[in-house]
Amino acid sequence: MASVYKTLSGADSHEKETGEKRNKQRVLILSSRGVTFRHRHLLQDLYSLMPHSRKEAKLDTKTKLYQLNELAELYNCNNVLFFEARKGKDLYCWMSKPPNGPTVKMHLQNLHTMEELNFIGNCLKGSRPILSFDAAFEEQAHLRVIKELFTQIFGVPKTSRKVKPFVDHVMGFTVADGKIWIRVYQINESEVSKKKPTQDGEEMDVDPTPKKKSGKTEFDVSLVEIGPRFVLTPIVIQESSFGGPIIYENKEFVSPNQIRSDLRKAKAGRFNRRTDAMRDTRAKHADLGLTSHGGRRKEKDPLSDQVLFA
Repeated sequence: MASVYKTLSGADSHEKETGEKRNKQRVLILSSRGVTFRHRHLLQDLYSLMPHSRKEAKLDTKTKLYQLNELAELYNCNNVLFFEARKGKDLYCWMSKPPNGPTVKMHLQNLHTMEELNFIGNCLKGSRPILSFDAAFEEQAHLRVIKELFTQIFGVPKTSRKVKPFVDHVMGFTVADGKIWIRVYQINESEVSKKKPTQDGEEMDVDPTPKKKSGKTEFDVSLVEIGPRFVLTPIVIQESSFGGPIIYENKEFVSPNQIRSDLRKAKAGRFNRRTDAMRDTRAKHADLGLTSHGGRRKEKDPLSDQVLFA
């Protein structure tokens, strides 16, 4: 108890001295049973990009998600990123702020991991990202809530244990077609070219030393995608952590299970219509005394096996 009091009093004194509030964020990353290898690779990619995260074993239940609040308290985490797999095909992402919430459930699709993309970009492990949000996040209330959750989950604090004092990649969040598109880019810096083209088309050296502007060397800054990339579709937002009343619901969202069911019913409907048409054709031919090929039906032999043993 004394150590806890000492830690809290030390943190309060630090805040009073510096005048700024510490950003203490720690994220618990885990998944449910039934995830595929691509889902596991996504978890590993996010874990490597988030030095303030802790990866935990799979959760055995998919109904008692309130247990994640106790698990987050056990590991001293104030953010939870939970991936729920359904039928080995569908992946749902839960983002929560325990113990008081809110909680956002989203459908994850169009997943591409770093290993699949095989981009040339790279970033330092443990570095901090720049979070870039689309202006559409400020237009609707539920998008503002999602933006705040993204900021606290993917924003790496300076005081994290494994963080390195470098900022070398950007995480972009864009809203389009009611979905949130997430991309990760490396910040690539290269010196300005020291050669300029001549009239003959050849290049000549201008100055062997790099140009300086206001005491600093000029660099060309570009973005190179490194992955992973995926798309999130918001479904519901709950007021508390993994429970409570629903404060937002996406009425336009159709579950992938319902889409597959509709496709199967449409295929079965085509088969049933074709079967009914064939039965009607045979019934008409029987009324006219015709065979299925259009010829006159032959009378059955009364002594044949089909008649005697029918």
